[in-house]
Amino acid sequence: MRKPANDLLMRGAFIPAMPLALNADREFNEYVQRRLIRYYLESGADGLAVGVHTTQFAIRDPKINLFERVLKLSIDEMRAYSIETGRTVLAVAGVCGETEQAVREARTAASLGYDLALLSPGGLGHLSEDEMVERTRQVASVMDVMGFYLQIAVGGRAFSFDYWKRVCDIAGVKAIKCAAFDRYRTVDVARAIAFAPHEIALYTGNDDSIVTDLLTKYRFTDGRETKTVSTRGGLLGHWCAWTSAAVRLFQRIKALPEGASVPQDLLSLAAAVTDVNGAFFDAHNGFGGCIAGMHEVLRRQGLMDGVWCLDPKEALGPGQAEEITRVYRMYPELSDDAFAKAFLEKYSAAHPLKR
Repeated sequence: MRKPANDLLMRGAFIPAMPLALNADREFNEYVQRRLIRYYLESGADGLAVGVHTTQFAIRDPKINLFERVLKLSIDEMRAYSIETGRTVLAVAGVCGETEQAVREARTAASLGYDLALLSPGGLGHLSEDEMVERTRQVASVMDVMGFYLQIAVGGRAFSFDYWKRVCDIAGVKAIKCAAFDRYRTVDVARAIAFAPHEIALYTGNDDSIVTDLLTKYRFTDGRETKTVSTRGGLLGHWCAWTSAAVRLFQRIKALPEGASVPQDLLSLAAAVTDVNGAFFDAHNGFGGCIAGMHEVLRRQGLMDGVWCLDPKEALGPGQAEEITRVYRMYPELSDDAFAKAFLEKYSAAHPLKR
């Protein structure tokens, strides 16, 4: 990994999980995708995660064949922005599948210039923990890795503490994203990181507990020494909408002095963000509309043209649109509609759409 990118990762980065922009025929829309990437970067995001769940795993389907195309467009746009502004942009590539596929995807991402592989365990319930550890080791031999505790509701599985301890022993594992949506399992990951033989950054992927995770400092004593672990940053699907407002909240949390009392309004905001996420992710319907829900918010802001997913069955859940309307009304301070409108006007003037 590039040293500036590694430094940013260790300080704590704000990383949205990038959605896939399609047109009404469910074909890749490059113009909207580039615009969306620029929106995230101009919102203050420190990087982007591409080819992850929010980008839709179906991009790997040979009939769709979008994996490398989407990764290349995205890294090109991130690189152009970095050259223009002088800012380091952390590029994370989603990597999934059994060992052979995961290594192949990591090689593709590394060849394109990505810094880190977010290694998904999704769909691999038939593999033992030993096999999963070896898979991580092989991918880490190709490029640096961010481990991933994926929520069971969207294809993840439960892992033992010993599994995470062994993952943390792998030198190329630089961070772990905990998206277990489970406090017990989150503590397992934090404890494994605390006693790791090298520095590993804990990142929240718990979209149901974003602010609480970012405010929490874990302390563990093994009888000889006490170790502390803080959630340094986040890699979140929730952050792909209302992004500039979320960046401001993230920066406020990061700026809190060490040992300072947590302001009461941040605890209230923690509950508000969780409520918003419930609407965006379709929690009441078992998260079935989590991707389409994020698209719907972006559509309302004018940042996407529709809620289309590669799979026509992926759509808003029953009552989800009404829930999104409710949280819009209930928490206006968490939205960034004014920023998005100004951004779109500026972007359209600089990059007129050729029809």
